[in-house]
Parts: sequence; C-alpha cells; structure tokens
Amino acid sequence: MNKPQSKMPLSSHSLGRARSRREFLAQASAVIGVATASSTSLWGKTAPSRNDAALTQLSATAAVSAMRKGELKAEDYANALLDWAERWQDLNAFRTLRPESVREAARAADNKRSAGAALGALHGLPLPVKDSINTRALPTTNGTRALAHFQPKQDAAILRPLFAQGAILMGKTNLHELSCGWTSNNQAFGAVRNPYDLTRTPGGSSGGSAAAVAARIAPLAIGEDTYGSIRVPASFCGLAGLRPTFGRYSDAGVMPLAVNKFDQLGPLAREVRDLALFDSVVTGTREPLEAIPLKQVRIAISPEYLNAGVDPEVGSIIEAALARLASAGATLVHAELPQILRAASDVERAILGYELLDSMANFLKSQHTGVSLDELIAQASPNLAPLLQGARNPGPREAYLGLLQQMQQIKAAALDYFRAHNVDAIAFPPTLMPAFPQGDAQVVEIGGTEVDLFTAIGRNIGLGSCAGLSCLVLPAGLTMAALPVGLEFDGPPGSDRRMLAIGLSLERALGRIRPPPMRARHFLRSSQNL
Repeated sequence: MNKPQSKMPLSSHSLGRARSRREFLAQASAVIGVATASSTSLWGKTAPSRNDAALTQLSATAAVSAMRKGELKAEDYANALLDWAERWQDLNAFRTLRPESVREAARAADNKRSAGAALGALHGLPLPVKDSINTRALPTTNGTRALAHFQPKQDAAILRPLFAQGAILMGKTNLHELSCGWTSNNQAFGAVRNPYDLTRTPGGSSGGSAAAVAARIAPLAIGEDTYGSIRVPASFCGLAGLRPTFGRYSDAGVMPLAVNKFDQLGPLAREVRDLALFDSVVTGTREPLEAIPLKQVRIAISPEYLNAGVDPEVGSIIEAALARLASAGATLVHAELPQILRAASDVERAILGYELLDSMANFLKSQHTGVSLDELIAQASPNLAPLLQGARNPGPREAYLGLLQQMQQIKAAALDYFRAHNVDAIAFPPTLMPAFPQGDAQVVEIGGTEVDLFTAIGRNIGLGSCAGLSCLVLPAGLTMAALPVGLEFDGPPGSDRRMLAIGLSLERALGRIRPPPMRARHFLRSSQNL
C-alpha cells in the first residue's frame, strides 16, 4: 500500500490524502458485475446503477476524501449505501435504519461544504453502530425485548468525537442478544446472516456490524468486544477488526458484561487504514500512520497450543498466510504459551459468570431505562435464558477473588512473554473453524470430531481479552467453500498505533480476499419493489 501523506492535521484528514483521488477514481470507475434496474425503490430512490455499486466498494478513507474535495456528494454516497442496504435486507444486519434521516444528514454535510465551513476527518461518512451503544437519535435495544423502546438521553462517549468530525449515524446494527454469544442468532429480532453464505453465522456478538461492512453496506462500523465479539465476526466475515488495548476507548454509555474488566469498543472495516482513521479520530491522534516494514517485525507462533486442533483447511490457510509473512520479511519465532496464559479463556469465562448480572443491573439503573434486571431476564429469549438464570448463583466470593488475582498474574505473564521472546505480536487463528451454520449449536464438528463451542471459539480469543492486549484480526484467505478465515495478531497493551502500522504491512503481504457474492435474488427483490 502507498504511504499516507505526512504532517497533516487531523481536521484535514491526514490518513490517505496523498493517494485518495487516484484511489477514488480507480474504484469508482471499476466495472462491478451487477444488474442495472430502473424501478423505483421503496426507500425513495431509483435502484442502484453501476456507479452506485462502485461507490459501495470505496474505503472510508477514500470516500471521505472524495466528499471533502467535492468529487463526491455526501447525499449521493449515502444513497448508494442505503440502496445496497436494501438489497441486502436478507442479512438482517440492522435493528434500526431510517434512510430519510441519513439522507437529511448527508444533505446537511453537503451544505456545510458548500458554505465553506471547516470539514471533519469523517465528513459525510455513514457509520453503522452496534445496538448496544447508546445513541440519542435512535433506540438502543441491546438486542432484547425488554429494552426495545429504550431511548438514551445522550450518545455514548465514543460517538461524540466521531460525530464531531462529521460522521453520520447510519443506523443501529443487530447483535447477539445482550451481547451474550458468538453467533448473533437473535431470537428476539431475528438472526443475522453471513454475506458469504446466508445459511451461516456472521459471528457475534457484533454480527450486524460485521455483516454490514462485509456486504459493502458501509466501509466502517463500530462493534464491541468483551470475549471476541469483534474478532470472531471479523474472522467469519473476512474483515479487519481492532479490539484495542483495554481502556483505550471510553465505554461510557454501553451496557457492560463485566465491571471494568474486559469490555472494549472497536472498529470493523475492510482495510487497516480505515481502522487507523477511526482510532485517530477517537483518540485525537494527529500523527500520520507510517507502515512498519515486516523485516522489522518479529511475530511469535504457538503451534502446539494456539494452532492445535484447528480445522485442517483452516490450518492450511493459516500456514500459507504465515509463509507469506515470512517471505515478506517478518521473523517468525516459535514460542509456546506458558501454562498460565493457556488458562486465560477459562479465567475470563469464570469472571464473567460472577460479574454479568451486576454489570447489567448497574447499567439499567444508571441509564434510567425503567427496566429492572428481573424484567430483563424474564423477557430474554429462550436461547439466552439459561445463561442469565445460571449467572444468578455464580459461586463463593473467595473463588471470585482468586480469579481476579489469577487475571492479574495472566496480565503480568503476557508482558513477560513479549519481553522474553522480543516479539511485537503473537499470531494465531481466532477460532478453530470457519463460520458454521446459524443456530444455537453447543458443539461444532472439526475434522470429524465434536468440539464444544467454548473451546472452538473461546480458547484462543480469551488471551487478548483477559490480558488486555491490543488485538488486530486480518483476513488470511478463503476455504474451498468460499468462507473467510482470519488471522489474529495480539500485541502488548498500549501498542495499538504500532500494531496498526504493522497491520498496514501485514495486510499487503497477506493480500485481499474476494468479496461476498451478490446474489441474483437481491436484485430481483429490488426490481419487484417488494
């Protein structure tokens, strides 16, 4: 990838400006294999043309730059994304989407530019937001019936700098109910589907955000990761996802699953530089991001633990991806995880059992939702009720205090691991298999063997959450069934900008994967004005 122009203030959109015009023109002129319809959409606009389809392929960085320069109207861009969202309604990616509100905000962005006003780093960018993140303009249901009409009084803290820099609230994305699961099989408001295969899960709990970005409904979206809820959807949907160091972004205005332990908001995108743009805006970082050459990067791998037991095809894809990184100059260091770090997932799971209900109850009260914890549990869907009921009696307090102490030991041991092996990151598959059929599976089949879901998904991702690491997921390849496989890179706490800078080079070496296929029935539904 080309390097972004340096020494440019945030308000001038420092990331990607040097190449944005070239990229925009190239992407916008690409021939996208779609049918052109002439009928009027129910959402108030003619069905998408080839140019509209090309706009949906733009990165956030390129789209914003084009809108800031006047090469692209914010309203035209919003219309293209909204029409794409209509074509992909089968995904059930959104809980709430009000097209006219998005168009109105886009027109306001165009008027602001016409008036010569200062433009923000996210000028005109429609941004899907996970429906566990408070928004003043739209309800925040947390994917559950009891909060279906909860209207927060103010936006969550993470949204304020994004909106201040010109982002537009596109809508609220569907999720696993109460963020308590990895499939986004929401029985209250319908399951989210994977755009690569509509019969499969997109991962969870931020499944709607991931599905929207993978389907080109938006280039950038917000998710939330307590126990893999950004990283699993990123892997299953072929995206770049960032779970930053714990505490890097404020979680005020978001229902937590743990009391200041694991919950972390973060972005999902199709390109690392869009993750970097998001991080720059939220943190106020003005320095441009320069790619770090892989010849300067040392990456640890743990074949006997983190790579063990994976689906054979996933294992082959990961092995080939690591070989590409080595060929690009990265130094791969065989460094098995010590036993204490192998316990990270179990420790996090146990702590969540103790803290889940108290965290929810505190949120319900502090946010004046008018809903009690008992009401929340009583109205929860059948597939979630056993988890919530079981959390009522987590166990003795002495055991809980012991778990907290063990978590601190895991954090210290993780730092020791990075220092002892002198590595920038540790690389591994986030999950042991690709996306599986949507539903409420408790076990999945891997290589002909049944494996419980907490092992298949939770084993590897628990380390980043429990140790508070900086976690970046990138696409590694596609299976023979065209299902994405991700590769996770975990760096030390506080290394987020460095991880993103390395990520620019990792992304180049790994290469891009094909987008999900656009199915004919989506075009047919639009042309019939369903």
